[in-house]
Amino acid sequence: METPTSDRIQFANAPGEVRSDIAAAHARFWQRLASAGTWWSGTERVAIAAQTRAAMGCKLCDSRKQALSPTAIDGEHDGSLHSHGLLTDATVDVIHRITSDSSRLGRTWFEKVQADGLGDTHYVELLGIVVAMVSIDAFCRGLGTPLHPLPDPVSDKAPSRLRPASAREDGAWVPMIPSDEAKGSEADLWSGRAPNVFRAMSLVPDAVRDLKYLLAAHYLEMGKVGDPSASRTLSRPQIELIAGRVAALNECFY
Repeated sequence: METPTSDRIQFANAPGEVRSDIAAAHARFWQRLASAGTWWSGTERVAIAAQTRAAMGCKLCDSRKQALSPTAIDGEHDGSLHSHGLLTDATVDVIHRITSDSSRLGRTWFEKVQADGLGDTHYVELLGIVVAMVSIDAFCRGLGTPLHPLPDPVSDKAPSRLRPASAREDGAWVPMIPSDEAKGSEADLWSGRAPNVFRAMSLVPDAVRDLKYLLAAHYLEMGKVGDPSASRTLSRPQIELIAGRVAALNECFY
């Protein structure tokens, strides 16, 4: 019998109490991960998540990150055999590069990714899964608790394949919804001025929704990010000190 998705989100061994909204945000994403997305099936989405985890300790990725150029080193990624028949080798490589060496990715690399057959919509949804997995797993590692077991895929539904009609080229690698055109079925994505980090994911609106839920639990609700008085258990200066340090260690563009 399959284990219900919510039962896989456990913090029993955490050194302190974990807020219920954090557990709920993780459970929500786990349910979404197991289901068909906009461009990937539930089985493929779980395979993407598994490859994201494999990239964290991948020997090939470690060697490439130390090299002057990652393309100078050939090999096979750890865990790639587990995705045989589900994800192409090129897709596995994209997942590992984003997870392990994102600061050295550029437009030339992305153009090659597209030439290898990974379309812009598939790329954005994949990116959303990788970002969510890295965030959730980092939270568990920070607490010293086991990673959540991956969910069983729900593959009885095809991806919706809905591409926002308003998405267009606007300075990013992929088309995105203009800041003032999140309307209709996309009206919930943001209000007012939208951060580019969210707009860059808007070619797949559900990817924005997933990250919004995690942002609200792990950090602050999107509408409060620009409010210097917003705080939680930690004060806003404490929050930003930690966020800035983590961003620097991760070589975040922003």
